[in-house]
Formats: sequence, structure tokens, C-alpha cells
Amino acid sequence: MLSAPDGLKRIWFSTDAPSQYFPLVYTMFRVEYALWKLDPLGYHAVNVLLHGLNAVVLWRLLARLRIPGCWLAAAIFALHPVQVESVAWVTEGKNTLSTLLSLATLWFWLTGVETTAQSAPGHYLASLGLYAAALFAKTTACTLPAAQVLILWWRRRLGLRPLLGILPFLLFGIGMGLFTVWWEGHHQGTRGSLFALTPVQAVLVAGRAVFFYLGKLFWPWPLVFSYPRFAIDGRAPEQWTWPLLCVALGVGLFAARGRIGRAPFAAFAFFVASLSPVLGFIPLYTFRYTYVADHYQYVASIGPITLFAAGAVRLAGRISPTGRRLAIAAASALLATLGMFTFLQSRAYRDIETLWRDTLAKNPGSWMAHHNLGNELLRQQRWEEAIESYRRALEVRPDLFLSQLNAGKVLSHIGRDDEAAPYLERAATLDPSSLEAHELLGRLDLRAGKPVSALGEFRELIRLAPDRATGHELAGRALERMGRRHEALEEYWTMLRLDPQRDTAIPRLVRLLAACQPADSPDVGQAVRLAENANARTEASNPELLAALAAAYAAAGRFPDARAAAHRALALAPSPSFEDPLDRELAAYEQDRVPCEGPKPKVPLPGPLG
Repeated sequence: MLSAPDGLKRIWFSTDAPSQYFPLVYTMFRVEYALWKLDPLGYHAVNVLLHGLNAVVLWRLLARLRIPGCWLAAAIFALHPVQVESVAWVTEGKNTLSTLLSLATLWFWLTGVETTAQSAPGHYLASLGLYAAALFAKTTACTLPAAQVLILWWRRRLGLRPLLGILPFLLFGIGMGLFTVWWEGHHQGTRGSLFALTPVQAVLVAGRAVFFYLGKLFWPWPLVFSYPRFAIDGRAPEQWTWPLLCVALGVGLFAARGRIGRAPFAAFAFFVASLSPVLGFIPLYTFRYTYVADHYQYVASIGPITLFAAGAVRLAGRISPTGRRLAIAAASALLATLGMFTFLQSRAYRDIETLWRDTLAKNPGSWMAHHNLGNELLRQQRWEEAIESYRRALEVRPDLFLSQLNAGKVLSHIGRDDEAAPYLERAATLDPSSLEAHELLGRLDLRAGKPVSALGEFRELIRLAPDRATGHELAGRALERMGRRHEALEEYWTMLRLDPQRDTAIPRLVRLLAACQPADSPDVGQAVRLAENANARTEASNPELLAALAAAYAAAGRFPDARAAAHRALALAPSPSFEDPLDRELAAYEQDRVPCEGPKPKVPLPGPLG
């Protein structure tokens, strides 16, 4: 969708892709792709710019609310290492963009609330428009009405009219939230025990997550791309400590508002409300791996950070000038320390391999990191390391279908078929509908000289995907090995009907039609026509098709044409394994003889690894 002519339309109005409905972010990515294609530098620069703008707008917004230490809060927000994941991870552009639009929404909304001028309705409508854009960037912006209510409550301006003004924001947010829940369930399958938690489990996850995030704000080390998944057990009394403590803290701060002010409760309530979509009450795909992630608290962190900065500045204002100088030095040291930790954490995002190795160094039990590292090593064709990564993933999650499949795929690709078979058999058991598992198992059987069992796998492949040409091609090859020529021809013709330009299989069909048939046989005539048409279409540039054409000409008794086609094929020969048997066939053509039996040029079938 980043480059397709109808990509913009699909981004906004189709339900086929992507897996999340963040159309404004994908529109931004489309513009960036037009500017710098897939060069990561441009995407990172935009994300850093958005994050910097967020810090500046936050500073101005807090200053407008007359919150002490607004500059310190904005600086901590900008430099805190928990923000690295949102800024360094390009796909989290949805986080930075949505936050910028949300902060701008609050700015225009405050202007509309605070003024009685004729421009107030315009500012209010602008805030609604910005809020819609924030939701189209990331739906978790739906928590912004909670921030609006808390601002009014904190400023003692909570009345019927302001609340009615917030109602459209609330309805729009709820609508987009429900739509996103449906969308992710439709695209990502966020259903079942891996995703949806029982009410008890959700409460336990939420209580623990709140304090997990607070802990990372005050002690941001180590930070991990994928944290270990909480072990949740409602029968364990100690696990109820976290949700009960969360409730007690909220109630205590609210009850003490007369003595300590409203700000602590407002900050805590903002923190929890902003986290609410990711605390376990709504099924998320990432719950397969972990219940928490640094980027989830990008916005929520503003509450505790602002409260800390305001408290620190108020405290510094009550001490002596010397003490204030020390406070400034302490603030500088804090910012420098945060900056250093941010720099160290950002190095983990240098590239995909570094990210997964950093994750495993801090969370060795992450099957997701082992599997994804294996995928990256597979991409780099580092076969042995990829296999080891998949095996590590399976030690943690033996039922992980993709690791079973990929391990078998790589082992098969490097010729270790005996080791590949158990992985592929397990993969086919875990997902009987997997086309790739059945195809790979059948290929192993063919290589092992077991065409009967291979045919069984290919028949299953055809049953699962009758309109897929590959299954018919492979079934034809197995039947050919079994000597069942007519059935093999039927499968090849079906394959050709489904994919008329399947150049990887046409040579086998041509040879099977022409092999050991009389020169005036209709099959030989078909072979010649099929080979001529295929070579005309490819402008005689495919050596396999040229060699098949030579065989068809020889079968028809057209030996000069056979020799000419064979010579052209040899000139394009890709390897000795192709060239040597073709030399033997050419020797027969030069004697005006058809090599009815004997070696033939090997026509490779498309492999799973390319």
C-alpha cells in the first residue's frame, strides 16, 4: 500500500490490510516512502522530530496550565529512556504522531474553554478535528476525554456545560475504540486464551502493570523490547497485592486532596486512564508474548513525570539560594543520566539482529525473540544459526508452529532431510491446514524416492487449495515417478490451466508428452506446440524451455532443429548439473537418435527458500 496506485484508498477505506486501522500513520509512511523509499534514516528523523515537537508542545501546554517545573517535565519526557522504544522503533510513529495531535487537541480545547470570544467555537471545532486525526493515528487516543475531565476537576471548573462539551470527544473515542477491537479481532485473531483474559486475570494484570510502569519510570534499567510474560494466578493471595495497592493509592490520594492538593490524584488518575486500553481489559495481539511494553506508557508517563517535576521545583523554591543551586545541579545530573541511559538503550535498535540479541540477553526465555532472530538469520542465509534459534524457541514453546516449520524448511534446504522430517511432521500436526508443511513433506519424500507417500501429501495439498497450481505440478511429478503417465499428464494439464505461464513445470510436461512416443503421435505434436509457444513468449531466453524444445523436436524427427535448440540451451546453461546431461542428449541428436531412456536435464521446481 505504500507504493500501489490505489494505496491511499486502501489505507482509508479497505478492510483487507493492514492489521491495525491507523490510516493517518500509514498515509504518513506512504509520503515518506515516496521521499526516501526504505532508507531507515528518513523514518527515524521524522520520529525524532515528532518526539521533539511533543516535548516542546508539552512544555507550552504545562506552562499554560501554570504547572511548576514545566520545563523540567518536558525535558524528562524528552530524555527518559522508556521513550526509546516509541522513537527508535519506526512503526511506533503512530505513538509520536498521535501524541502530538492529542496535545494539540488539548491546546485548542483549552482555548475554547477559557475564552468567551467569538473565536471559541472555532477553537472547539479545531480541537475536535485534531482529536479525530489523533484517533486515526492511534486509537489509544480515545483516553483523552479522561485528561479533559481531570484538567477541569483539577482547576475546579467541572460543570455541566464543560462536560457536555467533552461528550462528542467521548462518543467519538468509544466508537473508534470499539471499531479497533473488532478490526484487530478480524485481522489478527485476538481471540482465545492467548489474548482474552478473564475478569480476574485482567484485574491482576492491570494492578501489576501499573506498578511495573511506575517502576520503569523511576528506575529505567533494564529496559527490554519484550518483557517476560507475567504468571497470573488468581488463587495466589500475594498477586492481589498489586490491584489492591493500586486502588488504595488512588483512594488515598483522592481522600488527601484537601491536604496535599488535587495534583497527585490527577496525575495518578491520568496515568491509569491513559494506560487503560493496554492493561488487560481489551485483548491485544501482543499478549501472546508479554503483558507490558515500554511504548505503552509513552503518553501515560506524562502524569508521573509532571508531578515529580512540579514537586521538585516547588521544593527547590522553599530552600536557600545555595540549596537552589544544588537543586539545579541535581536536575542537570538527572537529565544527563537519563540522556546517557537513553543513548545506551537506543543502541539496541541499530538493526533487527541487534534488537533480538539484546532482548534475549535480558529475557532469555522469550520464544518470540528466538523465533524472530531465527527469521533474521534465515534472511541472511546463516542456516546453522537460524536452525539453532528455532530450536531455542521450541525449547520454550514446543507447540510453536512457525518455528517447527521454519526449522524443517531450513534443514530441508541445506539437504539434511532426515533431520527436517520430524520438524515438518510436527508442523503438519500442529496445523493440518498448512499448505507449506504438506508441500515440504512431499518434497522430502520425493527426494527420498518415496513417490507414493509424496503423492499423499500432494493430494492433501490439492484438497486444501484446489486452485493452486503447485499442488498439481508436484502431484504430476510424483505420478510420473510411479510410472502413471496418463494421470501425471492430467495433473500437468490442470496445472497449466491454472497457471499458463508456469515456466518451471512446462519443460517436464513437454518431455513427458514427447518421451518414447512415435514421431507422428498427437502427444508429440502437442509437445512441440507447447514448447514453441513457451519459447516464443520468453524470447528463447530460458535454457530449460530450450532443452525441452530440443527434446520435442527430436521426438518429432526434426533433428536439425533439435540440435540448434540444444546448442542455444547450452549457451545459456546455468550449471554443470544442467549442462552435462544436455551434452549427452545433444550427442544423440547429432546421430539422429532420440534418447528414449537415460539422464535428462534436471528441471528444478520452485523451492520454499527461493
